[in-house]
Amino acid sequence: MTKLEINSAAEMQKLGATLAQTARPHDLLLLNGDLGAGKTTMTQGLGRELGVRRPVKSPTFTIVREYREVKLPLFHMDFYRLENDDLSSIDLAGYLAEPGLVVIEWPQLVMADLPNEYLQLTITRVDDSWASTKRIVEFDPHGKRNEEWVKNVLTEFDE
Repeated sequence: MTKLEINSAAEMQKLGATLAQTARPHDLLLLNGDLGAGKTTMTQGLGRELGVRRPVKSPTFTIVREYREVKLPLFHMDFYRLENDDLSSIDLAGYLAEPGLVVIEWPQLVMADLPNEYLQLTITRVDDSWASTKRIVEFDPHGKRNEEWVKNVLTEFDE
């Protein structure tokens, strides 16, 4: 598994932008990490790079936020508050079928409903100082396309 050290919110947004630059229609990005780890911060960088003009906010209470007005539609989901795996109010299969990028925070609640190919990132806070903004991002690609996506992201991010 590939790991990347991120040292600031700006770097986390840069990682999001790099993911957006190398994303393709039908890509699925799963984000794991504790509250405050940087999942939404990364998605903000991703959205900005795709051309989202309005604020990219956490969809914790709405569950899904759609950004269709961009070069690659972005569907940002947060299943933290989803109860009893109740996906009935969300057409997850419909979103996955659209030629956009689906980003899911707290995906562990819906893994059984997801395809076998995805890129999963786990963001871990490193509290080595009082004001630490350091994070470790672990890349776990599933499928050939996602292995290629990780290589592209790491190449672009280091430049």
